[in-house]
Amino acid sequence: MDIRQLARGTIAWDRLELVARTLAERYDRDAVRVEFLTADNWLSTPCVIDEEWFVKIVSTQNTRVHSLLTAGRNAGALTAGASGFFDRFETPLEMVEHEYEATNRIREIGCHAPEPIEVFEVNGLGVLVLEYLPAFESLDELPEARVRTVAPDLFETLSTMHENGLAHGDIRAENLLVSEGRLHVIDATRVQAGRQSETSGYDLACALAVLEPRIGARDAVDVAARYYDGDALLAAREFLDFVRLRPDHGFDSTVLRGELEKGADLDRH
Repeated sequence: MDIRQLARGTIAWDRLELVARTLAERYDRDAVRVEFLTADNWLSTPCVIDEEWFVKIVSTQNTRVHSLLTAGRNAGALTAGASGFFDRFETPLEMVEHEYEATNRIREIGCHAPEPIEVFEVNGLGVLVLEYLPAFESLDELPEARVRTVAPDLFETLSTMHENGLAHGDIRAENLLVSEGRLHVIDATRVQAGRQSETSGYDLACALAVLEPRIGARDAVDVAARYYDGDALLAAREFLDFVRLRPDHGFDSTVLRGELEKGADLDRH
C-alpha cells in the first residue's frame, strides 16, 4: 500500500455510500455516479460526481495527518528564522469549511479557482463540493514552453492574493492547474493572520522552487521581479532551506538564492 494511502486511511464503504446518497438527495437525483480518484493525496478521499462536481471527503484521520504536517511545517519555519505560522484544524468540517471560504475569497479578488458549490457534514465526515474541471493539466505535466507562458500568471495570481491579505501556504505543482488556458490554484491551507511578510515570502519561495527546475533560476526570478520588489525577493530567499526540506520540491537552492540576491540588488539600483 502507498504510504500516502496508508496515512490517509480508508473510509468505510457504508459511510461513503451515505455521502453519495446525501449528495443525490441534495441535488434532487435518484442516484449519482461516483468515480473515486487515485490522487496522490494525504488529506482527503477525492471523487467526481456525475462528471459534474469534484468532491473531497475528509475524515478525522485526515485532520490528524494535517495536524502532523502542520507541526512539521511549523518546525521547518524555524530554519527561516520565523516562528510557525501554519494552523491546524480541529474537525473534518472545519477543514472543508476553510477550503470553501478560501476558494471563494480567491475568486472574489479576481483569481481563478474551481467554483465552490457547498460544504456540509455527514456522519462525522466533512464534504466539500467544487466545480469539476473536466480538462486540466497540473503544472508538472506541462512542457517547458507552456510553463514559461504560465509563469507570469502564477506570480500575478500570488501577488494579487498577497495584496489582498491572502496566502496560499501550499504552492506546489499539483496545486496549480491549467484549464482552458487559465491557471487555477487549489488546496489553499490555513496560515495565521497578521503574518503577511512571512507567508508571502514562503509562497514566493515555493513558487520559485516549482519553476526553477523547469525554466531555470534566472528566468524564474526575472518573472517574479515583475510583480515583487527586492525586499520581497529577499524574504523568499530566507525560506529556501525550509522549502528544500519538503519532499514535493526538488530544486537548486544555491543557484536560486544567488539569482534572488541579484534580483534584489537590481531592484535597489
